[in-house]
Amino acid sequence: MQNTQEGSLIEVAFQQMKKAIICCELAPGEKLKVANLSKSYGLSSSPIREALNRLSQEGVVVASENRGFRVSSLTIDDFEQITRLRCLLECEALVDAIENGDDAWEADVIGAFHRLRVAEKKLAGRSVVLDDDWTERHKAFHFALFSACKSDRLLRLIDSLFDQAERYRRYSALHRTAVRNKSDEHQRLMDIALERDAKGAAELLDAHIRGTLKNVTAALRLQESATLQ
Repeated sequence: MQNTQEGSLIEVAFQQMKKAIICCELAPGEKLKVANLSKSYGLSSSPIREALNRLSQEGVVVASENRGFRVSSLTIDDFEQITRLRCLLECEALVDAIENGDDAWEADVIGAFHRLRVAEKKLAGRSVVLDDDWTERHKAFHFALFSACKSDRLLRLIDSLFDQAERYRRYSALHRTAVRNKSDEHQRLMDIALERDAKGAAELLDAHIRGTLKNVTAALRLQESATLQ
């Protein structure tokens, strides 16, 4: 049984490595050596190894008995699967939230959108996806929309998939071929959700998620072509 201190160290290692993977600081396919990670994070091998096992369950690390741990590769097929699941689960959560949300839910959504818009104004045309503050506020906005959903299990699944998709969004932003105005999409999504149009909001959210698939696929294909040349 883990003691409290060991559990805390595992959580620290888990969160730090997860952020590094999502931000592409630990590159797709990179070998993750426990000894090197222990030195980098100033932790013993035990919490590092446990954190890597947890990350493998999240889908961002691949564990192999013979080859140790590696950062999961980025593939079009994988992101298509993530996107499909996100569309199914997030639209379900949004419909449930719209049906159950009260005045406090509406206020939370409006507040989260305002904080997101403020962050975007500060960036003034720079890539928002690569900014950590915007990334946190972006996730907070989406989860404010879902917050009145009655299923905690559903929200946990969405949280895991959202973070997996974030790694692809970051990669796409680093190899961007087209600019996308997400602010307008978020504004429309908020407005129609607050109008309590569950069907319309779900359709907009589905299109919003699939828009990311288009950009990520273009970035991955561009990198594949560059590798082959």
